[in-house]
Amino acid sequence: TQSEPAYCGLASLAMVLNALAIDPGRKWKGPWRWYDESMLDCCEPLEKIQVEGTTFGKVACLGRCAGANVEALRTNQSNIDDFRNHIKRCTSSADCHLIASYNRQHFKQTGTGHFSPIGGYHAGSDTVLILDVARFKYPPHWVP
Repeated sequence: TQSEPAYCGLASLAMVLNALAIDPGRKWKGPWRWYDESMLDCCEPLEKIQVEGTTFGKVACLGRCAGANVEALRTNQSNIDDFRNHIKRCTSSADCHLIASYNRQHFKQTGTGHFSPIGGYHAGSDTVLILDVARFKYPPHWVP
């Protein structure tokens, strides 16, 4: 779960970097070498992110800085069919992961802009499983 209200982008990225088994090059706690939000400060100071949040571009920058092969796609760069195909490909692959940047209000949730990883796709209902990093607020949930 994200450790600060504005750390959804950092928590999402930490989850993906750990799923990709990218070594942070330093220990997190004890002997464990896992990413944590506190390690993702190469593009912007954590103090600034804690107050202002982060942007789509900064999350992509942080991912690249950490060694991930990042493909940042905006809605104006593709159509819904391209998006579905990308989701299908990534949710059935061990080396491709998705972080969605979306407005919570579209799903009748509190808040506005948010980042969370997409954990699955159900073709029959045309929904994706959002692995919400604000678990204190919302558990994983399916959205259209």
